[in-house]
Amino acid sequence: MEGLAMLRQLIGQLQELVEVYGSHPHYHLQQHHHLHLQPSLQFQLPLLNHHSQQQHQQHQHPRWCPINVDEGSPDDYYSFMMAAGKSGSLKMLEPCKPPPTKRSRKERTRGKSSGTTNTTEPMEQHIWKDFPEDLYEAVIARLPIATFFRFRTVCRKWNSLLDSESFSQHCAEVPQATPWFYTITHENVNSGAMYDPSLKKWHHPTISSLPTKLIVLPVASAGGLVCFLDIGNRNFYVCNPLNQSFKELPARSVKVWSRVAVGMTLNGSSTSEGYKILWVGCDGEYEVYDSVRNSWIRPGIMPSSVKLPLSLNFRSQAVSIDDTLYFMRSDPEGIVSYDMVTGIWKQFIIPTPLHLTDHTLAECGGRIMLVGLLTKNAATCVCIWELQKMTLLWKEVDRMPNIWCLEFYGKHVRMTCLGNKGLLMLSLRSRQMNRLVTYNVSSREWLKVPGCVVPHGRKRQWIACGTAFYPCLTAFSLTIRFITVGCKLSRPTCF
Repeated sequence: MEGLAMLRQLIGQLQELVEVYGSHPHYHLQQHHHLHLQPSLQFQLPLLNHHSQQQHQQHQHPRWCPINVDEGSPDDYYSFMMAAGKSGSLKMLEPCKPPPTKRSRKERTRGKSSGTTNTTEPMEQHIWKDFPEDLYEAVIARLPIATFFRFRTVCRKWNSLLDSESFSQHCAEVPQATPWFYTITHENVNSGAMYDPSLKKWHHPTISSLPTKLIVLPVASAGGLVCFLDIGNRNFYVCNPLNQSFKELPARSVKVWSRVAVGMTLNGSSTSEGYKILWVGCDGEYEVYDSVRNSWIRPGIMPSSVKLPLSLNFRSQAVSIDDTLYFMRSDPEGIVSYDMVTGIWKQFIIPTPLHLTDHTLAECGGRIMLVGLLTKNAATCVCIWELQKMTLLWKEVDRMPNIWCLEFYGKHVRMTCLGNKGLLMLSLRSRQMNRLVTYNVSSREWLKVPGCVVPHGRKRQWIACGTAFYPCLTAFSLTIRFITVGCKLSRPTCF
């Protein structure tokens, strides 16, 4: 009886198939005698006339055979199905396979995406267990920053990679990444926000070592380290926002309470060889901090060739090219430079383009650039200039797309440049507008930056100031990397 039940199920499937496809040649059966139709199981099967196949192709009149399941024996039905199968006129279907139906575009897309993930080949242990240990660090050094901090939780050895000299060497071999931006918002001046332009994502690190009772602002950077200065212009701090390395610099020998401009350079190719920080005031006072000596040095006095007071443009951060720092000044308009190795000051008289406001210096591949707002009548546009070394004149090389500038028409727009290292971040704001855009000097590409929103919050933050820095996992604020006194190392909470 089990065979009869299975045969009934098969016949039911054939009935459903015939109802869907009609008299299709693939489902024609050989004629079988002594079979009658039962009303409860009525269905029609196309019959191929094996005596005259040529006649069937000409007239296309299949004959139909009724089947009575209850009156026949299982052996009869078995012999019937076997005969049909041997004749080749019946192609058996898989059990319980529904007829093909048209899927929606959404279902087809979902199937393709799931199919791609399922094709990933598993890693075979007998191959990967012999993977050289020294190559692990070379691979991990090339991971994205956020991925690296997640991988540190795999094991203790990976968690201690930041203290590995070999890992530091591997990181030094990786080409310099796109600069990040460390910014301060109006709503929360005691904590920063970092922007990763490669992922277009904001991070919100917590640098617990920074003083909470004072407002400290990022003023310069070099080699992955960010230099902070409190709003009272008294104390300097150096920190790596990624690995939380932190150092408070010793007190300055000159008590200057007025505003100062700050620049920072490396002694070599990385922070392990030390770094220097320069501050200069409008009256010509200046000092240099040397991380190797851990002290401030007064190299000399400002030469007479440099006109005092400097009238520094504090909206413009210093630009560093190799060992030289460049500052923008006015009256006379131009640039003053300081060589951190030779200790020589120079002054360059360079007239500023007309109708220009909120202009700042920038740098890209050794070229000195200028970015500012060009306003004429009611129209405002962001323009980019490059300094011509032979003529010492500014030449316009690009400007913001006109369709973007239409938003500024008739508005009193102010601009702040938050980063000047090849990739610029510009904050454009008015009473009715707050926009963040980036500009790639090399590719001349303008991109809008997503709004900065604190975790678990909805309100968009207003960016007050910031600086660009190259993300480096192994940059430490102390020249001797393995001394941990005053240097906090932990996983940033933003990752």
